[in-house]
Amino acid sequence: QVQLVESGGGLVQPGGSLRLSCAASGSIVAIDVMSWYRQPPAKERELVATMTGGGSTNYADSAKGRFTISRDNARKSVYLQMNSLKPEDTAVYYCHAAKILSPAGYYGATYWGKGILVTVSS
Repeated sequence: QVQLVESGGGLVQPGGSLRLSCAASGSIVAIDVMSWYRQPPAKERELVATMTGGGSTNYADSAKGRFTISRDNARKSVYLQMNSLKPEDTAVYYCHAAKILSPAGYYGATYWGKGILVTVSS
């Protein structure tokens, strides 16, 4: 199976920066789509950014110009550089992987990390 583990969250002041990391492990040959989602308090989970193995990216409007998603395909990792953070960025951030190739073929499921808390507050 596949495991995703996030790291890098914490408390940061408004205007500050954080870099989230997510490492995938398990029986994996390649991962096509890796994404970051977030769930603010008392709100629905929402997409923040997506990156394909080929390098195509997609960002939520709230993330454009402030957040940058990147990947290290060899390490099966995805990162989210978050700059100019605002209190409304406070959320649990989740790593997500889809279209995962194993030695036996593609997994039928997508996978989520357990999430990591980012708090933006003075």
